[in-house]
Amino acid sequence: MRLHWPSVRGRARADGGALLLGAAVVALVAMLAGAVPVVLRGIADDAVADAVRRAGDDADVTATMRWEPDAGRSGRFRTPRLADDVEAFRLRAQGELGPGLRAVLAPPVASVITPTLRIARTDLARTFRMAYLSAGAEPSVTWTAGGAPGPTVTGADDTELPDQQGRLMHVGLSEATAAALRVGPGERIALLDEHGAPKEVEVSGVFRATDSADPVWRPAPWLLEPDPGTDRVRAVRLGGLLSRDSLPDARLAFEPDELRPAVTFAPRPAAFTTAVARAAGPAVVALEAKSPSPSSFSTKTTWNTQLDAVLRDVIGQVDAASDQMSVLLLGVIAVGVLVLLLAAELLVRRRAPALALARRRGAALPVLGAELLLESAVTAAAAAGAGLGLARVLAGGAAWGWAVPVALAAAAGPPLLGVRAAGHGTHDRRTSAHPAARRFAARTRQLRRLAFEGAVLAAAAAAFVAFGQRGGPAGGGAALPAGAPTLGAVAAGLVLARLVPPGLRLLLRGVLRSRFPTAVFGLTRAVAAAGHGLALVTLTCAAALASSSLTVGATVEASIRDAAWRTVGADVRVELADGTADDTARRIAAAPGVRQVVAAQVTDVVDVVTADSSVPARLVVVDIRGLDRLRAGTPLPGVPAPAAPAAGGVPALVRSATGRLRPGMSLTLTRAGAQPVALTAVGAAPEVGGAGDVVLVDAAALAAAGTPAVPNTLWVTGPGARQAITGTVAGHTVVRDDVLQSLREAPLVAGLLRLATTCAVTLVALGMLGLILSAVMQGPQRRQTLSRLRTLGLRGRDARRVVAGELLPAVVVTGLLGPLAGVVLAGVTIGGLTLPVGPGPAAVAVLTPPWAWLGLIPVALLVAVAAVTAAESARPGRGRLAAALRVGDG
Repeated sequence: MRLHWPSVRGRARADGGALLLGAAVVALVAMLAGAVPVVLRGIADDAVADAVRRAGDDADVTATMRWEPDAGRSGRFRTPRLADDVEAFRLRAQGELGPGLRAVLAPPVASVITPTLRIARTDLARTFRMAYLSAGAEPSVTWTAGGAPGPTVTGADDTELPDQQGRLMHVGLSEATAAALRVGPGERIALLDEHGAPKEVEVSGVFRATDSADPVWRPAPWLLEPDPGTDRVRAVRLGGLLSRDSLPDARLAFEPDELRPAVTFAPRPAAFTTAVARAAGPAVVALEAKSPSPSSFSTKTTWNTQLDAVLRDVIGQVDAASDQMSVLLLGVIAVGVLVLLLAAELLVRRRAPALALARRRGAALPVLGAELLLESAVTAAAAAGAGLGLARVLAGGAAWGWAVPVALAAAAGPPLLGVRAAGHGTHDRRTSAHPAARRFAARTRQLRRLAFEGAVLAAAAAAFVAFGQRGGPAGGGAALPAGAPTLGAVAAGLVLARLVPPGLRLLLRGVLRSRFPTAVFGLTRAVAAAGHGLALVTLTCAAALASSSLTVGATVEASIRDAAWRTVGADVRVELADGTADDTARRIAAAPGVRQVVAAQVTDVVDVVTADSSVPARLVVVDIRGLDRLRAGTPLPGVPAPAAPAAGGVPALVRSATGRLRPGMSLTLTRAGAQPVALTAVGAAPEVGGAGDVVLVDAAALAAAGTPAVPNTLWVTGPGARQAITGTVAGHTVVRDDVLQSLREAPLVAGLLRLATTCAVTLVALGMLGLILSAVMQGPQRRQTLSRLRTLGLRGRDARRVVAGELLPAVVVTGLLGPLAGVVLAGVTIGGLTLPVGPGPAAVAVLTPPWAWLGLIPVALLVAVAAVTAAESARPGRGRLAAALRVGDG
């Protein structure tokens, strides 16, 4: 089999424009398909590192152990080498880590931290703890006054000392802590433990850290600066530094098991990638599984961390983003393939006479097929290579596997259609004149089409069933569920291709009785062109999948807006010290632009006792009617007024993620330093700050029960809320706009929004290109019709109406029904997916179609119609009169 090279070169030169158009489509789709997975991998790695960074101390891996008992017959032994035991434990814990975890965790820091104590001689909310720190050596400090803490008992090493309540301890204070307490070397600080027992601490010296950013300070940053904390109690945390000499005395000052050495491994966010996270999560769980039971006395290492939960949440978000990426990208690839088939059909129609002539001159079909395959394969390979090269330049890599379907369609479409056209143009099979034979042939063609359409509909149904059973594409690893929206769009296109022709014929019957001849001619051409089902399927898929992409983007945006509202609860949330909220609320309410201010007492953790268990819950004591008025001006749900319970008790609204708190239950509220309060759950409480278990009580009802509330939280709404609290409120503020911006800038959210927008724009552009290709394909017949009508006096304006009447029906149908089909597909599929909307588990999406943006899809198609109409009507009618009036051509 020898190829005829002059024919190959001649066809390529004659149809260079069409070949370049197909190559441009291949390059565009290949670039997008090759770049998006690579970009997503980078975004996923950034998201994992960002999640670990945001988790802060919660992601630390901590090892603890119990010391050997130091009890004697009548007292306790003072062990001078405790610091050596701590260092040995630090090295032992480091050795128990696997090599994978050691590679992503910072060097260990050992610490011994005392329980929290209260400062006895002040009424301010201040707490005090002592800590011994070591990272192979004690922290480097400069003593500006006094010296390092030493032992309080000399000559008592490894000897039994009698128990002594309030045993003296020596500590060093930072300059900031000494200034806050107004103490210096030699002075004592009276402290009380949680039971009211006294603890005596003597200041040995005042120090300045050589490097405050040294990781050794990370377990106890309050040693350097007073820490106001982040909770609503706003207790200032102070601390004193222990040395290896004063550590044995600190152990004797507390109960035998109250001080335990701990080793902290801080994660290094930059070392975490998606692959590392998937491996590190199980490794951390395996470490925790080796820990001894808390009820048993063991000196083995006990491991504790929330790193596995942090990694599990972010991996869930990465999988959700991967699911959406695969869904969106498959849609772009499918529409790209359909447009390439349209381009191949246009190319073959232009070449049909030349191919038939070559066939009559003796060219064999395999030779023609090989020549066409060589041409299309070279063009497709070059275009795909260029697209993947651009992807590598733009994204730093290319996922070539996603570009294979487009390249195959571009390489196989023209040869197959060309060989088919050459064979049909020269076959000598006689057409039967018998009506029954003609009906049998037509019925055979209909059955073949029905079989193909039935196969596509069955595949779409199977894809949606698989999607529903798996709850999504499972991280992009299953092609059938991920292709459910695309197959659904193709099925919708096939249905429209079946319904549009008979609908246009019915419309034509009505128009035939009208007084608008140009409408009759235009609809007649539309009926003739409607038989080309591939164009309708392409336009419907492009419109539907573009609508689905825009809906995904709008749903993500709506989800993060909702997350910001739920996190803050208003435009601004202010957390204040107890006793200052009422005055601050009045001052903020008087500021311009403030609509509502509601004060509440929010306690993050209280014990709520039910009939069979104790549930830690968030307690919110607030004026419920005021809170309902505040929420009425926001997207948040309202708060129902609690009805008076028949069984007595203070009415309360409850919310529980686990179902342990339910309306109708009798509850008992217990708080430290307060009398228990009987509650009756009478309704469902709204979500408050993302807490799983919430108890919401009206402030007036709780005050009537003898427990007045002291507000510590303000919720503020209004356009001037941010300005009202700027520079005037001495408390911790959370602004909704800041939270929203932080969520938008999260790597996965920002990447998914950009991907949805890019896919939507690409799909609309491909749809416009498909419309233009379809119009060009019908160009010879249209021009012949216009030429004949011009012989009857058709003017240019009327010619534009005829062209518009031909193109508009299909565009109107697909431009209106396609976006609606996309919204339906998004509604069906998005319920089985989750969307990454910031830190924490991926949130369940709520469909939010962007109707204004969806309206631009038919507008874009109408722009393409206007361009084709202007081009066709402006074409001069220079054909010969005999050719225009010849009957039977075209």
